[in-house]
Amino acid sequence: MSKTLAILFTITTYGTWTRGDARGWVDDGIVFPPDPILEVLDRERMKYPVFKIPKNQRLDAAQAIIDSLRDRLDLRVFAMCMQSWHSHFLTSASDVHVSDVVKCAKDAVRWKLRVGRPIWGADYDKRWCFDVSSVENRSRYVERHNLEDGLVAVPFAGVVKFVPPVIRSR
Repeated sequence: MSKTLAILFTITTYGTWTRGDARGWVDDGIVFPPDPILEVLDRERMKYPVFKIPKNQRLDAAQAIIDSLRDRLDLRVFAMCMQSWHSHFLTSASDVHVSDVVKCAKDAVRWKLRVGRPIWGADYDKRWCFDVSSVENRSRYVERHNLEDGLVAVPFAGVVKFVPPVIRSR
């Protein structure tokens, strides 16, 4: 297998994407079709209302993730978007376990917003990038979210450009 170059993470806010969702849903990397009964059951079990990050706090929340991943885990962030109900961030590959990366990101926003209730869904999605093309495509995907939100493609300090590794011939 090729060496991992980057990882795209997706995290969703509390209650915004439950099992059975009409958009489909993922469990352990398997995509499942909508299941309205399962969705209703999951919503009935929620202890808090759905949480969405207010528009006036999204840039600060994203910046908190970038700063925390860089300062605490020594990760580079190649792309970042923060929307009301989810965030995508593309990071450099590292030896840090993906669950620790996600915990660091979620904790950074929780500390920044200081909301006295759960704000993140329990799970997350990760996509491995093994070649330059996948890193560049996923970076553009994340940047399109920012453009669609009325921002510039890279509105955050600390986001760095991905530089492909130099391949040396023998």
